[in-house]
Formats: sequence, structure tokens, C-alpha cells
Amino acid sequence: MFTGIVEELGTIETVEPLEDGSRLTISGPVVTQDAKHGDSIAVNGVCLTVVTTEGGAFTVDVVSETLRRSSLKHIAAGERVNLERAMALGERLGGHIVQGHVDGTAVLRDTDEATGLTSFELPGHLAHYLVEKGSITVDGVSLTVAEIADGEPARFSVALIPTTKELTTLGRRAAGDEVNIEVDVLAKHLERLSAAQLAGHDHGAPAVTGDNGGIREAR
Repeated sequence: MFTGIVEELGTIETVEPLEDGSRLTISGPVVTQDAKHGDSIAVNGVCLTVVTTEGGAFTVDVVSETLRRSSLKHIAAGERVNLERAMALGERLGGHIVQGHVDGTAVLRDTDEATGLTSFELPGHLAHYLVEKGSITVDGVSLTVAEIADGEPARFSVALIPTTKELTTLGRRAAGDEVNIEVDVLAKHLERLSAAQLAGHDHGAPAVTGDNGGIREAR
């Protein structure tokens, strides 16, 4: 579990092809201070498991499924990446609940100099999880949705403050760049729970909340 507050900008040192994915060696002196084999580190928003650590760098294996769903399939040596260690219980939740399970990718389209908003295009099936002033994770960075435009593809916009641009890869992104997207997991759980509850009710009888907080059928 992560918070979407990037701890440092790491650098991809090597990309080694594997039979079912790739092995990345990443320099990150901050996140490797207490990292050990088996720990989780988010790399551009993707939760990966540490294989080895040495001299301020660590290695992770990325399976083909993760490569297919994320922008890591395009990663190359020398690129900078956002790094965050897993959240420890008892710490402040500075961003929002982030699993590190990327839902897909979006493409940076433009920045409106008048409003300061940066817009991205994403698949329409992910857009319905977004709400204005809600949370979204872009390349591992917790951001607040400012605007949404439904469609296929859909669009959403965020405001990037100078600190975010300076301390994350988002300040280095250009139009056309692909970024990792994770929508709010609470929205996904709510959708599934609601669908399961409502599916068992007569479509002619709307479901309402009962005194005990559960869903009951209106009569």
C-alpha cells in the first residue's frame, strides 16, 4: 500500500530481458536505505518486489502482464522514475490510498497556460471511476482531478504545482508521453458491491437504505 507521495527520483541503470518479462536495476539511495529482499517499492506507480539491493541500487523483476498494462514496457536505461516505499502503519496518509496496481495508461495531451491545467487522454472505461475533486494516481503521483470530459477516449485534467513538477517525472513529461494510471480503488469496490446488491432486486422496485444501513427493497 502506498500514498502517492513520491520519495525520490530514481534512475534506470539497466534493463535485462527475461523469458517472461524484464529485470530492472534502479538507483535510489533514499528508498534503498532500509529496503531488503521481498520489500515493495512503487516504480512510476507500479508495485514491484525487491530482488536485490546493493550500493544504493535495487533490482526488480517485471512480468509480461505488468509490462503489457503499464508504460514500463517502454522503459530504457537512463530514464528517471518516481519511487516510493510501501507505507508504514502509523504514518500520515499524505496523498490517498494507492495499491500500485496500475489500471492502464493515459497519454499527456497538453497544458493550458491560461488555467495551468494539464490534460490527459485515457480509455473511456476508466473515466467513469473519476469524479471532480476526487483522487487519481498518475505515474505514482497522487493528484486531484480538476476536470473530466467523457468520451472515447475520455479526458481529465489536473493542476501540477511547481513542487510536483520539480520532484517527480511529471515535470519532465511532454505531449504524447504515456503515463501509468491507477483509479481510486474505493470507487472500484463501490461499483462492484453496488452491482452485486442491486442485481438481486426487482428492477421495478428501487433499492433503498434500511434502518440498519443495509440495502432493502422498497415496497
